[in-house]
Amino acid sequence: MEAAVKLTFFALLSLALLAGSAFADEPNKRNKADANNVGMWKSYAPADLRGEFENYDPIGLINGELIRTDCSINYTDPDDKKVYCFNSATALVYFERWPKTYAKRAAEALAIMKKAMPEC
Repeated sequence: MEAAVKLTFFALLSLALLAGSAFADEPNKRNKADANNVGMWKSYAPADLRGEFENYDPIGLINGELIRTDCSINYTDPDDKKVYCFNSATALVYFERWPKTYAKRAAEALAIMKKAMPEC
């Protein structure tokens, strides 16, 4: 049994070393002159993209806050194709745990806020 554990350990260690050497030739992007222009830091969203809840962050609504978003961080429900917009990636990750539940709670919260503040 102990020999099998050692063999497995060394096999995994060898694979890790081989994988590391496979990326050794990857150029270092930080040393390039245009390092600030390489990569995508925010997802692309068309200027006319409109989400549910008038582009308010659903997690913000659930917490009683009206946080308007530009919809650059968004989620499209695979079932009903509704788009939800978020102020931060953290809110998106949180929402993705239970999207149907959070969408329902956000809709209820927005309805309550609209009754209390018709101008929103």
